Amino acid sequence: MHRVLEKEMQYRVGMAAARCAMAIGEGTVAIDALLQLRTQFPQNPEVLYTSARFLSLLADQAAQQLVKNAPDSYQAAELNAESLESQQRWDDAVAAYRKILEQHPKLPEMHFRIARILLERSSTSEAAEKARAELLQELELNPTSASAEFVLGEVARRSGQWEEAIQHFTRASKLDVGFAEAYLALGMSLSSTGKHAEAIAPLERYVKIVPENPAGHYQLAMAYSRTGNRDGAARELELQRKTAEKTGLGRGPAGGKVR
Repeated sequence: MHRVLEKEMQYRVGMAAARCAMAIGEGTVAIDALLQLRTQFPQNPEVLYTSARFLSLLADQAAQQLVKNAPDSYQAAELNAESLESQQRWDDAVAAYRKILEQHPKLPEMHFRIARILLERSSTSEAAEKARAELLQELELNPTSASAEFVLGEVARRSGQWEEAIQHFTRASKLDVGFAEAYLALGMSLSSTGKHAEAIAPLERYVKIVPENPAGHYQLAMAYSRTGNRDGAARELELQRKTAEKTGLGRGPAGGKVR
């Protein structure tokens, strides 16, 4: 009982501190209080709601200050481009990113964002080639971009260029060892070329990072099955079934619902 009361007191004190700091505009104090609450009460809906609300408010205030204090900066221009992108005003967003590059040609992420838009608005081979060119330029400026490597892998995978896809997914996973989707994509690409034994390690890594996704368990089960590991395959299929029931997801390649 004493522990329960102590926990309740910690919650009340933390929430009061966060809300008071928010009310008087003490952003740093509010963030510290919310981070402490998130650590102590990670599943509490009121803590999550308050965190989301305040962080959103803080982001809006920072954006307004940026536009007010440095309207001609590339950061303000980038913020505007991101806003256009979020509104799916694709042509305007691309134009905004290209304008930034005209003034700051060595700025990282601009080519990557243009490539992302090109792929988002069109699935044609022409769009893929244009996106690929942008991603290669991104890697010239920022050779440690795991995201650019990953998307290059996706472009190659979509066109059936499996070996190239494997190379890009491998580099993405090495550049960012916590990049879960790179391990899944790598494992699936290796399996697609018949390299089932090689696919096991990245797929095992993926299910360790994202155990709740049935797609990972299904892909790993297939790799185990095709290398003669029946027990492992059965275990992963059971995990796939349980996670699919829990999340409502099927066993599709990207973990989406099977239709």
